[in-house]
Amino acid sequence: MIEAPQIGSKAKRGPNPSLLCFRALEPMIWLYRSEKLPAASRVHAQPCKLEENLTMFFSADCMKFKASVLLLVTSLAIAGCGRAERGMIGLAAEPQNSDVASNLKEHQIFVITSRAPDADPTILFSRVRSPEMGLAKLSVSVPPDHRPGEIELPRSGLPDPERHFTVTEPNVFASEGNFTSALQAELNKRTAKDRNVLIFVHGFNTTLSEAVLRLGQFVEDSNYTGVPVLFSWASSGRLFDYVYDMNSVLIARDNLLRGADLIAETNVKSVDLLSHSIGNLLAVEAMRQAKISGTFNRSGRLRNVILAAPDIDADLFKQQLTPFASNERKFYILISRDDNALAFSRFLARGVPRVGNDDVEDLARLGVTVIDLSEIHVNGSNHTKFADSPEVVQLIGKRLSVDGRMGARNSPGSFVPSLLLLPITVTSATLAQ
Repeated sequence: MIEAPQIGSKAKRGPNPSLLCFRALEPMIWLYRSEKLPAASRVHAQPCKLEENLTMFFSADCMKFKASVLLLVTSLAIAGCGRAERGMIGLAAEPQNSDVASNLKEHQIFVITSRAPDADPTILFSRVRSPEMGLAKLSVSVPPDHRPGEIELPRSGLPDPERHFTVTEPNVFASEGNFTSALQAELNKRTAKDRNVLIFVHGFNTTLSEAVLRLGQFVEDSNYTGVPVLFSWASSGRLFDYVYDMNSVLIARDNLLRGADLIAETNVKSVDLLSHSIGNLLAVEAMRQAKISGTFNRSGRLRNVILAAPDIDADLFKQQLTPFASNERKFYILISRDDNALAFSRFLARGVPRVGNDDVEDLARLGVTVIDLSEIHVNGSNHTKFADSPEVVQLIGKRLSVDGRMGARNSPGSFVPSLLLLPITVTSATLAQ
């Protein structure tokens, strides 16, 4: 039996790395084999032994398949070789232009986390899981020449506030009472109609610094006027720690619900939930847990639930929604057929679709609203279109600016004029029937 190394420790000597690499390829090879079988026989196809898969791989007649797999493995190996976390918190070069510095736009980001504190103040909270919930507040500054959809950062050295995003003024709260008092004070700075909270749950392979920067960029580009709250679960921030991250997601369910309770202790008018990638698994699992226990949306202030590129097994998602009544399924699901990250996740899942690249009509029949972003083009993996595309992030901002409550008649029609200007398809349950 292979003993997995602890996060942050040196890996112990294990079996031949080449064999481990090909074991990682087994799901893809098995899918390729099943595609070669007659359709009627695929349901009975079984994964073969490692030796048989290796033989099949090297003798496969599809050179394109072999080249694609080898390119993928090489890319993953290069990207995932011991990436050290780069702390960004509290680091900023001294501004050269005092006028620009005094007029920088800043967003106050509150943080609820299941990460353990880190001794490095530039990291603040580590990749290690903690039984105790961490609470903090940070300030994110936006450079004057910021381009929507981008997070401007330096290639090396300290971020310059005049050209880059910065994360400064970290404040870790010693108690839940201190956290809620600070959150209430921030809400009180807004008019009554803007006393809203946006909870953002980040995705796979994300450090705290990266999650804070992403939320800061999203708040800026969407023109969100409420108070942003980041829920940061203990992602390893490493490409090959998918299983660790998935378990960290499940461990964090109680903390997410407790964090929601803390927010409800304020005079917040409404709460919006935005989650991304495997963070959607956490969000939906937590909501299901609350529903089963009879505490789901107990305050009645939940307004929008937006699931961006959900990395959730499509069959699991159907089961997760079972306890919810039809008027409680007012979820917006952002999907994209060209999402490369979810395509790889689907490979690992033996071909079972992820919600983020599942069939539109199948999803809509579950009572959710599906927004297909496949025709929206951005650079990269197409996995973060919710924030990378200026048009999409502004569209979400319009949705968040519309008043309403979960279960009310706040249909997509309230921002249809914006949708008509974009190559986006919206499918709701009534349209799919």
